[in-house]
Amino acid sequence: MVPVKSFMIPREKFVTVERDTDVQTAARIMRDKGIGSLFVTNSKEIVGIITDTDMVRRVVAAGADTHKTSVEQIMSAPIMTIEEGKTLLDANDLMAQTHMRHLGVSRDGKLVGMISVRDLVVFLTNLPRK
Repeated sequence: MVPVKSFMIPREKFVTVERDTDVQTAARIMRDKGIGSLFVTNSKEIVGIITDTDMVRRVVAAGADTHKTSVEQIMSAPIMTIEEGKTLLDANDLMAQTHMRHLGVSRDGKLVGMISVRDLVVFLTNLPRK
């Protein structure tokens, strides 16, 4: 089976926002870039992740003010990770068990990438058919 590191988005390509960014600004960034998550930073340190699902459940459904709610208030932290040598099947299993759609990818305990359900779907879609 294919290792997670083969399909991960490398850390250098992460789209980030500062922790005090309001969620409306974050939502517009995700819309404009066609992505479903952003990493939240405190200076340059990644401190969490915010997803489109977080916005729907924690802001829209709660009736929170998108201008007054910061990404730090609704982010998921710490980021759930999987080691880069694990397989895509391992990532799929972990996502299913934890009900998460995004996993950080780690190497020796350091965050080096990210994999999402979308990445797994792309992989499965490109498998040869019998």
